[in-house]
Amino acid sequence: MTETPQSPAPDQNHEGAETARNLPAQPQWPASGPGPQDQQGPYGPQPGAFPPPVGGRYQQPPQPQYGQSLPADGLPAGPVLVTIGDISVEQQRIVTPAGVLPTHGANWSAMDMSRTEEKIPAWAIVLAIIFFLACLLGLLFLLVKERKTTGFVQVTVQHGNRSHNTHVGVSSPNQVADVLARVNFARTLCV
Repeated sequence: MTETPQSPAPDQNHEGAETARNLPAQPQWPASGPGPQDQQGPYGPQPGAFPPPVGGRYQQPPQPQYGQSLPADGLPAGPVLVTIGDISVEQQRIVTPAGVLPTHGANWSAMDMSRTEEKIPAWAIVLAIIFFLACLLGLLFLLVKERKTTGFVQVTVQHGNRSHNTHVGVSSPNQVADVLARVNFARTLCV
């Protein structure tokens, strides 16, 4: 036997029941301790709000741990001697976004991932064509070269089982030489 849903009587208002069925369930707060009024926003509990424990005090969620504590955390901070991308090198420690490393025993590596292209600019080709018709001296414009450097230098610092990579963007051969000189200076501090 199959049951069929019955339609509501015309005088009954079931609109509230329909909307309540479509709403997400509200969290049930324990009766002890301060109520959820501190965490209520206009649309219910605030994001990241946690119900109070049975003792009645709110607790903060645990903070994520991105790395282990290193003995370098206890090293004294000093002036920054050289900066390579997002790596700062001091006398006794190396500060990176991944954590603090001691300078003694750190290994540095740098890899030049840039390239320099040489080409004849468009204006030189146009002038060579125009002046070729006037005289043969227009061909000298074809000797003009334009150099463009693109890419980055990848710098890696490693101490023990921890390492950090950074990419330093470069737009000229002088900038490549500057980054490599900074890495060499940092190597001298890590001996």
